[in-house]
Amino acid sequence: MLENARGRKSSREKILDAAAELVAEIGAGRLTLEAVAERAGLSKGGLLYNFPTKDALLQAMIQRMIDQVAEAREALRAQIGPGPNLEARVVTTSLLNMYCGGKMQEIATGMMAAAAENPRLLDPVRQVISATVEQIKTSSDDAESALLGWLAVQGLSNLEMHNLSPFSDEDRERIVGMINRLLTKGIAP
Repeated sequence: MLENARGRKSSREKILDAAAELVAEIGAGRLTLEAVAERAGLSKGGLLYNFPTKDALLQAMIQRMIDQVAEAREALRAQIGPGPNLEARVVTTSLLNMYCGGKMQEIATGMMAAAAENPRLLDPVRQVISATVEQIKTSSDDAESALLGWLAVQGLSNLEMHNLSPFSDEDRERIVGMINRLLTKGIAP
């Protein structure tokens, strides 16, 4: 998060934090600029200076989530050991970490609801997904296994993000283990 020289958050970051809290609590559809300004401790004018519309605020929230995922991927890349399908392993691990429980899950769900009203809000996400798929295809030792693993994690993450998963914690662990084996050992002939 951006902070000024004295260690305080910028107005923009305060607004994004306040909006994320509200989206997690009440959903993006019920989010108002007035409520965000109040939660951030700013005037509505101060909020409008940074985000002139609710869509601009939602776009900034989505971009911040994209940036957080990119940062998480870079941190994971340094931790995950070398081996086959490195990019797919980094992407799948970051997806599982991001969507499975916690505040990010609630915010992502709220953002999806907002995108139902304005599908263009997800254009940056579509671009990231396209770039990710292309990167997995071109950097993988076994592109078929890498794409299948990525798709499996997308499905699992989406079920969990929307609280629709029929899987127990044990089931989930087994599924994640199977995905990891797929990415490291490939599809058996």
